[in-house]
Amino acid sequence: MSYSKYVEFINVDKSYDGRNLVVDTLNLSISQGEFLTMLGPSGSGKTTSLMMLAGFEAPSGGHIRIAGRSLESVPPHRRNIGMVFQNYALFPHMTVAENLDYPLRVRKMAKAERNDRVRKVLDVVQMGAFAERKPAQLSGGQQQRIALARAIVFEPDVVLMDEPLGALDKNLREHLQLEIKHLHERLGITVVYVTHDQSEALTMSDRVAVFNAGKIEQLAPPAELYERPATPFVAGFIGENNRLSGEISGRNGDEYAVQTETGHRMIVRSQKDFSERQRVMISVRPERVRLDTTEACLNTFGGTVEEVIYLGDHKRVHVRVSEASTLIAKVPNAGTNIDIKPSQALSLGWDSGDAVLIPA
Repeated sequence: MSYSKYVEFINVDKSYDGRNLVVDTLNLSISQGEFLTMLGPSGSGKTTSLMMLAGFEAPSGGHIRIAGRSLESVPPHRRNIGMVFQNYALFPHMTVAENLDYPLRVRKMAKAERNDRVRKVLDVVQMGAFAERKPAQLSGGQQQRIALARAIVFEPDVVLMDEPLGALDKNLREHLQLEIKHLHERLGITVVYVTHDQSEALTMSDRVAVFNAGKIEQLAPPAELYERPATPFVAGFIGENNRLSGEISGRNGDEYAVQTETGHRMIVRSQKDFSERQRVMISVRPERVRLDTTEACLNTFGGTVEEVIYLGDHKRVHVRVSEASTLIAKVPNAGTNIDIKPSQALSLGWDSGDAVLIPA
C-alpha cells in the first residue's frame, strides 16, 4: 500500500527549557517514496525535527507517525529507520562488509541472507571492490557511500540524512548529490534530508520545507519555491534576488501597480489577492533583469553601474537605481554583446510576470 501521509508530524512542539519553542506546531505530511528536504539556517528547527522522527529527541507536544503507527513509545532501534550522518559514524575497527553486516546481525538475519544483502548493496553504491577495506583506507566520498549503504541495507521504512555531504569538497558534494538522487529514484525509498545548502535542496528534492524560527515558511517543489517564494524570508533565503518594498496603488485584472520606496511605479502580475495600500515586497531574480535591452519591458528605469563581477559563465552587474537601492543583474557571457563598465549609465527592466509580489 502506498501512503500519501506516510510520515506525519501532527502539531509537534519541542522546547528544551519549557519556555522557548525550537519547533513550533509542526504539521507536515510526507508521501511514501518521496524525497523531502528540510532546509533552513542554523537554529531553525530542521535538525531537531529530524531527531524527533529518529527517536533521539522526544516531542514536547503533538504526535509523529509512520504509516499510521504512532512512534510515541517506540525506541529508535525499533523504528526501522536508516540514518546517514555528516561524520559517517562507521565502526573504524570493522571492514566495509562488517560495517554493513552489523545492522543485519542485530536483526538476527541468517548469514546467507546477510552476505547476499551486503554484496547487493555494495553494488548499488558502486563499492563492491572495497568490501575488505577499513574505513580509514577510504576517501571521504567513499566513506559516505558506505554510510549510505549501511542505512539502506536492512530495507528501512524511511532513510534520514543529516547534512550528509557537508564535510566534502564542492565537486564531490555535487557529484554525490546526483548519486543520492538517482539512488532514490531507483529504490523508491522515502528520504527525509536536512541541509542548510539551498542548491543541494533544489537539486535533489521532490519537495522542500523551508524552516525559520521553528516553523515551516513554505512547503513546495523546488521550481515553485524558487520562482514563487511565498514570504520575504523564503525570497531572501532561496537563491539570490532583488527586493523592493512598496504598497499597492492600483489593480487591473491580475496586474497590480506598486509604488515602491525607491520612487518607481511598477506593474507586477499575481494570482494572489492584494488590497489597496497594502504593504508588499517585490522579488525579482537577477537573471530576470534585462540591461539596455531593445525589447519592450513593462517596468523600466535608469541606473548607474557600480560594479561588474566576472564569474565565468556570467557577469554579476550591480546597478544603483536610487540613493538607497542597488539592483543585481546576471548577464550570460555567451550570446550577449553588451559591454558593461563601472559608472556607465544604462536602462534596466523586466516584465510584469518576471517579478513576484509578496505580502510584506
